[in-house]
Amino acid sequence: MSDLAVSPATVKFPHRSRRGILLGLTLHQLVLVSAALALLLVTVLTTGLLGAITLTPLWAAVAGVVAVRRQGRSLIDWAPIVARFAWRRHSGQTLWLARPVTRPRQDGILHLPGTAASLKVVTPGDSANGAAAVHDPHQQTLTAVARVSSRAFALLDPATQNHNVNGWGRALAGTARTGHVATVQVLERTVPDSGDTLARHWAHHGRPEAPVAGQVYADLVASAGPAAAPHETYLAISLDLKAAKRLISQAGGGLPGAFTVMEQTTASIAQAARNAGLMITGWLSAREIAAVVRTAYDPKALAALQQWSPTGRAEAEPAAAGPVVQVEEYDRIATDSARHATYWVENWPRTEMGAGFLHGLMFTAGVRRTLSLTYVPQRLESALRDVQRKKAAIIADASERARRGQVDSEEDSIEYADVKNRERQLIAGHADVALTGLITVTADTDAALDAACAQIETAAVTAGVDLRRLWYQQPDAFAVAALPLARTTL
Repeated sequence: MSDLAVSPATVKFPHRSRRGILLGLTLHQLVLVSAALALLLVTVLTTGLLGAITLTPLWAAVAGVVAVRRQGRSLIDWAPIVARFAWRRHSGQTLWLARPVTRPRQDGILHLPGTAASLKVVTPGDSANGAAAVHDPHQQTLTAVARVSSRAFALLDPATQNHNVNGWGRALAGTARTGHVATVQVLERTVPDSGDTLARHWAHHGRPEAPVAGQVYADLVASAGPAAAPHETYLAISLDLKAAKRLISQAGGGLPGAFTVMEQTTASIAQAARNAGLMITGWLSAREIAAVVRTAYDPKALAALQQWSPTGRAEAEPAAAGPVVQVEEYDRIATDSARHATYWVENWPRTEMGAGFLHGLMFTAGVRRTLSLTYVPQRLESALRDVQRKKAAIIADASERARRGQVDSEEDSIEYADVKNRERQLIAGHADVALTGLITVTADTDAALDAACAQIETAAVTAGVDLRRLWYQQPDAFAVAALPLARTTL
């Protein structure tokens, strides 16, 4: 069969449930409504109906904060988020400054703001290629980061596209079945190019003495390099040290044993990635991981880091990976040389679309952004329990509406069909992963950031995805979305 007869791969995502714990109410709504009902009962018993009528403004306020929604959340659901932001601002935590330390620092600590402050880069003593990993002592994970390259997906023929899509699905399934991989993150970003790599190549392989062409190419290298916006792709694999405890003990225990298990895991994932058309060009060293983190906070540092590196690849000391300054605002953060705003992909396409539906979003002209896709493997038992819980909730809500004489909800029918389809796939042996998409937009000034965000939001509509800006959560969202550390906690 010719390639022209092969239909391109298509994808369709299930409906995202907005169902609450009980009667469509979230936890915060349910607690507030329960407290209000309890207060109403006490008021009626102690002061009678007149006392309850006197508290009418209170009941109206409770109804308002429960029913009124902003940006997809009710006011009561916004309350803890806004309260934490207000507390951080009141206590001065919205401003983070790197402070010089006179006493010796612990080796490998990345010195990042917020919840990532304890992350540490460690390198095994017997590592032949210098590959390192990031150790999170609180979450008990060890994360290795690889640099990835591939052919342009949009330029591949349909048969190759289908092969790569299916190969990536098998790679994720294999990762989920190991039982000790906590998270898989794919991070693709654009960075400003200093032109240093291009200049190095011209210096080693160019022929400036060639008549006419030599001068033309020299001028082109000098002018085009800094104007380019190269794309970088990283694959981060996070090993769950608790789940892999038995394997680590068999490998010798401690971090050396954990590195042995990590090497075995990354080797199998690298092979699976190659079957999906991805080429892992190398696992990052401690200095390379630090440079990736550093250039996320300070994009303009890339030129200096490349020039100081003997290999031409950006490298930095782990102690200098974090920002010098970070200022949090309700809808963005400002770091050393850039402004950042992070979005959450609330809904993926719910109609059939081509597998390359993110192409327009990833290649928006003139916009620097980072796209992070985080996959969290789900155990079969917990996935099946989640399916049964959702089925029971849908049926219970439908029965309650029927009892009240309300009409059926088509949204419930679609959600129930998606849940049944997920159950059939689990029974058939398919692995289950939870997918989270985050996009961080970066610019030099606030005005440029607002313009870039408008472009990204327009491109998202074309791609069929719904974006939601993460108000009052920007620092933690940036650390999860813009850094290839396979973290999931906001």
